[in-house]
Amino acid sequence: MRVDFDILQHWVSPRSRVLDLGCGDGSLLKALKENQQVEGYGLEIDPNQISACVGNGVNVIEKNLDNGLANFADKSFDTVIMTQALQVMREPHKVLEEMLRVGKTCIVTFPNFGNWRARCHLMFRGGMPVTKQLSYQWYDTPNIHFCTVSDFESLCDQMGIHILDRQMAAGHSPDQQLKGIWPNLFAETAIYHLSR
Repeated sequence: MRVDFDILQHWVSPRSRVLDLGCGDGSLLKALKENQQVEGYGLEIDPNQISACVGNGVNVIEKNLDNGLANFADKSFDTVIMTQALQVMREPHKVLEEMLRVGKTCIVTFPNFGNWRARCHLMFRGGMPVTKQLSYQWYDTPNIHFCTVSDFESLCDQMGIHILDRQMAAGHSPDQQLKGIWPNLFAETAIYHLSR
């Protein structure tokens, strides 16, 4: 299971109502149902991923998240989750607004484009980084908003969003040891628990 999945599961209350935006193959919701007995629904746009959700026994609705969440009532979920998808949204700030309207809290994870390895790749090689986590070329990447830890926290401050908790993940040394000291430079993945 992905590191961000392990961390965020601790922030989801047992037997709560969860909405997973851009749920992929439903792995996270399946784990939350098994481990936390949550009642969960996923939203996904990719037909192949929707089929995988059905195969995983996950309730899934086909939905383009860029069109908003108007068909969900205010505070109809305890937690709304979006993992590794905020950076592909046309208007991430509006998606965050909707997540906090529909959910009492939300959890967001995203790749930290401010990581020193990405910075060095750009500086020394002169091209956009391609890594295990950022595996696309510049011309075919779904990532349209390159966000750092500092960028995200500034946005939360501007929008009046309260950061309940945050964790950083990194897969290499020295990043693993230094991610807590200087997350904008050493974190590879940022994981935030948010509320109003």
